[in-house]
Amino acid sequence: MAKQHNQVRIIGGQWRRRLLRFPSSADLRPTPDRVRETVFNWLGQSLEGKHCLDLFAGSGALGFEAASRGARQVVMVEHDRVACAALLANVEALRAGNIEVHCRDALSFLDSDQRTFDVVFFDPPYRQGLLPQLLAKIGPHLAAGAVVYLEAHDVPQIPPEYVIARRSRAGQVNYLLLESGDHGGKIQ
Repeated sequence: MAKQHNQVRIIGGQWRRRLLRFPSSADLRPTPDRVRETVFNWLGQSLEGKHCLDLFAGSGALGFEAASRGARQVVMVEHDRVACAALLANVEALRAGNIEVHCRDALSFLDSDQRTFDVVFFDPPYRQGLLPQLLAKIGPHLAAGAVVYLEAHDVPQIPPEYVIARRSRAGQVNYLLLESGDHGGKIQ
C-alpha cells in the first residue's frame, strides 16, 4: 500500500492509530513517527495534566500527540490559513476539547499571550531562521520545570539560560530537548 503524503498517524495515547490529514505545502514537514516516538520517550509517555504549546503547528503531529497522551491543554499556533483550517477540522474530527487553535503568527502570539506552559514545541520553517528569536522570547511563557523541544536543520546557538537535556538527529534534522536553568526545568 502506497504511503499518502498528506496524512500522519498518531502513535500513542487515546487516539493511537488515528490519521490526521493536512494540506500540501513546502513548509509542512510532519515530525516523523520515529522522531515523535523518541521525543515522547524523552518527555514520558503520559503528559497527564500538562499545558503544551505547539508553535508553528503545521500538521499538528506534535500537539495532537501530546493531547492524545493526556495533556490538559494543547495550544496550537499556525499562521498558514489552509493548515489552520486542517488543524481545526482534525480537532473537530477527534472531538478534542483539550486543543485550542490560533490562526496567527507565532511571534505575535508570544507577544500577546500571557500563559505559561510545561512543554513547548518549536518546529519553524528552517529557511526563516527564527529559533534564536523564539528562544529569546519564550522565557516568560515557561512554567517551573518546563522543557522546550525544537527541530532544526542546523542547531542554533543555545542561550546560556538553557541546557541541552537530550539531542538526536534523523537524516538532516537535529532535534533537541532543552531545560531552562532559570525555571528549574527537569525532564522525567
